[in-house]
Amino acid sequence: MALATFGAGCFWGVEYFFRKVNGVNDCTCGYMGGKDQFTRYQDVKQGITGHAEVVQVEFDPAVVSFDDLLAIFWQNHNPTTLNQQGGDIGSQYRSTIFFHDKTQKQQAETSKLELIKSQKWGSRAIVTEIVPCQQFHQAEDYHQDYLAKNNLPSCHISY
Repeated sequence: MALATFGAGCFWGVEYFFRKVNGVNDCTCGYMGGKDQFTRYQDVKQGITGHAEVVQVEFDPAVVSFDDLLAIFWQNHNPTTLNQQGGDIGSQYRSTIFFHDKTQKQQAETSKLELIKSQKWGSRAIVTEIVPCQQFHQAEDYHQDYLAKNNLPSCHISY
């Protein structure tokens, strides 16, 4: 198994899309990219820790590639809005790819360039960060598989 970590707004919607992918073994909602060694939702949602809401995806690269996961990432959020996805505003909702190794970094950078060249978003800048993986903080239990537990639709819009 391999890991990939994505931030694309509220982690409930991000988790929803990745859970549906064949070859994804598990998805865990959490926080990454902040300054604190320990964090909790109450602090992250206030935007005071520097963490992004992320989903850590455990996947089988023999079944689904990191490039496939990147395609899903780009399709399910707006990478042109700085620190915002829909009504969720703040740095905790930023668009970010936390790479786990040099290969993931290169693939993420290439996919971002391809998205820019595609002109899908016109002249709007793609603001997605591509940064090294940092300490992952698992979100509280009630956040895990939240939409399914509460029989709710995804809170994200596919683009």
